[in-house]
Amino acid sequence: MTFVSRILGFVRDTLIARAFGASMLSDAFIVAFKIPNLLRRISAEGAFSQAFVPILGEYKSQRSFDETHQLVSRVGSWLGLILVVVTLLGMLAAPFIVTLIAPGFRTDAGKMQLTIELLRITFPYIFFISLVSMAGGVLNTYNKFSIPAFTPVWLNIAMIAAVLFFADYFAEPIKVLAWAVFVGGALQLAFQVPFLKQIGLLPKLDFTHDEGVWRILKLMGPAVLGVSVAQISLILNTIFASFLKTGSVSWLYYADRLMEFPTGVLGVALGTILLPSLSKAFASKDENEYRQLMDWGLRLTFLLAAPAAVALAVLATPLVCALFFYGKFTANDVAMTEQALIAYSVGLLGLILVKILAPGFYARQNVKTPVKIAIFTLALTQVMNVLFVFVLDLRHAGLALAIGLGACANASLLYYYLRQMDVFQPQAGWRVFLFKLAAALAVMGLVLYFAMGDTASWLGYSVLERIGYLAGLVLLGAISYFAALYALGFRPKDYIRRVNR
Repeated sequence: MTFVSRILGFVRDTLIARAFGASMLSDAFIVAFKIPNLLRRISAEGAFSQAFVPILGEYKSQRSFDETHQLVSRVGSWLGLILVVVTLLGMLAAPFIVTLIAPGFRTDAGKMQLTIELLRITFPYIFFISLVSMAGGVLNTYNKFSIPAFTPVWLNIAMIAAVLFFADYFAEPIKVLAWAVFVGGALQLAFQVPFLKQIGLLPKLDFTHDEGVWRILKLMGPAVLGVSVAQISLILNTIFASFLKTGSVSWLYYADRLMEFPTGVLGVALGTILLPSLSKAFASKDENEYRQLMDWGLRLTFLLAAPAAVALAVLATPLVCALFFYGKFTANDVAMTEQALIAYSVGLLGLILVKILAPGFYARQNVKTPVKIAIFTLALTQVMNVLFVFVLDLRHAGLALAIGLGACANASLLYYYLRQMDVFQPQAGWRVFLFKLAAALAVMGLVLYFAMGDTASWLGYSVLERIGYLAGLVLLGAISYFAALYALGFRPKDYIRRVNR
């Protein structure tokens, strides 16, 4: 389901690139959309989920259904009230927020004003999507994984329909995207309501004090700090990019969207399944199951994320050309986006491993350790930003490289402390596993490198040729990689686990 959502996300971004290119308009929308997205990651998918899901899992395992429903109702009521206040304040403070996030836009009054107007339209998205994330946490805890995974499809559908059918009705066509974000958020929330009702956990208004709500709030304190650190890093990158050449924000966005495909399909999907499963194992005091789940998650991540990283780097030109080289998206935009994508690919494995390793702490209601690591990573990333952008003059690609290397450092430290605290011990066979994996990656990388052709050819291909050749390369890469794995003794059945209900 996550795969379906990401494919539609590519369709959405292809249409946006075709209609608006990498321009002042696209820069303004991307910044306006990024701000509620950042808040979503802090309040909803980030700190709130990390605090809410383990407590909900404990209630499900150890308390009655009525008590669990009360917890959901009270958490939903307080969260909804807070979100209304945050949304209203955000809309009022839009000029200040844009000045803070993209100070470089002040040199262009039209760009600044447009970003403020777009932000006021998109900001209510934080209300809808935070409640969506809470509902998703409930559904995932009750093993309804496909519903939350499919939910983002509605945002993509809203934005695709907006570009195709409604843009011409707006005096400023870029505003159709902002309204599509608003509508997409409402659609996502409406979609999940029947499924919450189906399992009997549709929240009711209830502002009663609850021990569980207080525990969630206490866990959220350090969790907000930890998640905020990661989002502050993204904000600082936006600040840096706002001072660079017009189009830099867009080039980073399109490269990031390509990175988000494997990050979402692998990292988010695996992390979503691992957190409630690990929480249940911890609540049941089953340390053996806990360690086996962690080991399974790590092996599956290496098995699927490592080839994605290699493929993104090798196939950067074909990917950008096939997906974005249309309409107002120029050959120069292709080259600039390609640079950012190659830089991002260096850290793809680290980005995904963080989403697997962090739940190892959150499921044990240990938020402080990931927070300390995140703060160190933030400082390290900013040092690299200054070095790569101002000293080495890597421009926007330097910002992407700093994020990737920072993620690798974050993942390494998370792994180190999981081992040091004796939370995780690798199962036997890792050295042989990694050696065979490296051999299969080498085979795939060489096959793709010699098969893809040069940049000039890709820029000259027709639309159908680009899409057809890219599909062929993806298929060729997958066949060469999995054939090499099979020849080295890997079998799919070794990586299948069933969720204990």
